[in-house]
Amino acid sequence: MVTAQEIEKQKQYIEKVKEINQGRELKYFILTMGCQLNENDSEKLCGMMEQMGYIQTDEYQEADLVLFNTCCVRENAEDKLFGKLGELKKVKEKRGTIIAIGGCMMQEKHITDKIHESYPYTDIIFGTHTLHKFPEDLHKILQERKKLQDVIDIDGEVYEGLPIKRTSNIKASVTIMYGCNNFCTYCIVPYVRGRERSRHPKDILAEVEQLAQEGYKEITLLGQNVNSYLRSEQWKEKGLEHEGINSFATLLRAINRIEGIERIRFVSPHPKDFTDDVIDAIAECEKVCKLVHLPLQSGSTNVLKTMNRRYTKEQYLNLVEKMKAKIPNLTLSTDIIVGFAGETEEDFEDTLDVVRKVCFEQVYMFIYSRRVGTPGDKMENQIPEEIKHKRFDRLKALVESQIAENNQKYVGTIQKVLVEGPSKNNPELLTGRTDSNKVVIFEGQPELKDQIIELKIISEHMWYLKGEM
Repeated sequence: MVTAQEIEKQKQYIEKVKEINQGRELKYFILTMGCQLNENDSEKLCGMMEQMGYIQTDEYQEADLVLFNTCCVRENAEDKLFGKLGELKKVKEKRGTIIAIGGCMMQEKHITDKIHESYPYTDIIFGTHTLHKFPEDLHKILQERKKLQDVIDIDGEVYEGLPIKRTSNIKASVTIMYGCNNFCTYCIVPYVRGRERSRHPKDILAEVEQLAQEGYKEITLLGQNVNSYLRSEQWKEKGLEHEGINSFATLLRAINRIEGIERIRFVSPHPKDFTDDVIDAIAECEKVCKLVHLPLQSGSTNVLKTMNRRYTKEQYLNLVEKMKAKIPNLTLSTDIIVGFAGETEEDFEDTLDVVRKVCFEQVYMFIYSRRVGTPGDKMENQIPEEIKHKRFDRLKALVESQIAENNQKYVGTIQKVLVEGPSKNNPELLTGRTDSNKVVIFEGQPELKDQIIELKIISEHMWYLKGEM
């Protein structure tokens, strides 16, 4: 009830800001860094800003309000933020632009200290647990013109009912839980997003049902660790079970029954929590895509232990075999970190061995980046950058050779493709994605946008497939 009152309060602030902005054509610019959870947060921020009377622009030089939604997983995000803040100084001097920075990076004290010291013209700093208060924070700035920091270190609540502006008319992401309890030693996320908090099943179903009524076809369920949904809460004991939903598997089955939704994806699960009931749900729910993202991080049992991943190389490979046996047409994608502290040549060879054996459809590869505040940052046996890059190049070569081989199996097949619109590289062609998330380029009429159609794959080109009607 307290959260409902808080949202009602923020809606009142939205109206107050809208009244201040009335009669003025004000523009906002937003830059989102990081994961799909951040993108979903940005959709909510855009929804709030548009209800407050701002119109979106792609040019920050003409914006009256600039907002950065930050990520702290890798170091290059910090460099990007500070570079953009430097560029904004002249824009602010010229236009009086309000500069707001939110997201994960703002939960790190050394980052906010640097912003106060080096970029004192920043107006609003808010964290992951205070995103819902952005209308109130913006109202204070408009009224008082004083710098404001709104960051709390305790775990935030789950707030329902925030406005949202979707970036697509056909695909939508739906957050099912917030935070993480895993504390992988390389990762800052539990420290900046807090502990796991699951949304109530009825709120998730209501959101998906509304999306289905609005014509959305593809839903991606989001969470730091989706297959531990409801696990950390004593859900049954609290009497909160809803229509038999008491786990991630039962949630998948419930969403699968919603009419109008044709595809269900989810990211990211954790291998240690991949229970048999989830595998069965993927196999038996016809709408759940058979591409499963299964983060590996390292193929070495020793490195996995140092990472606090709580599974071994053998357990991961056994899980893959179990999933392949139960799920028809299964394809897998993964995340791999190269050069974590203490990784030996033998450890890296274990990673290459897993990649060879599993033959992933997609591999998201990252060179290990030390994050202040994590145990990994304090480890003494850091890998030299030169070795990290050489190992990365070897992994990249292996993955690309497998992609070229994998793509051959699509040639000559009929694939269901969700048409997203004109290709960015060639506007005369259309682009879409298969169930397994492969990009397909083809000739077709613009009216096909937002439809799921069948295409014959006629050729492969490493990063995309060529199809025809």
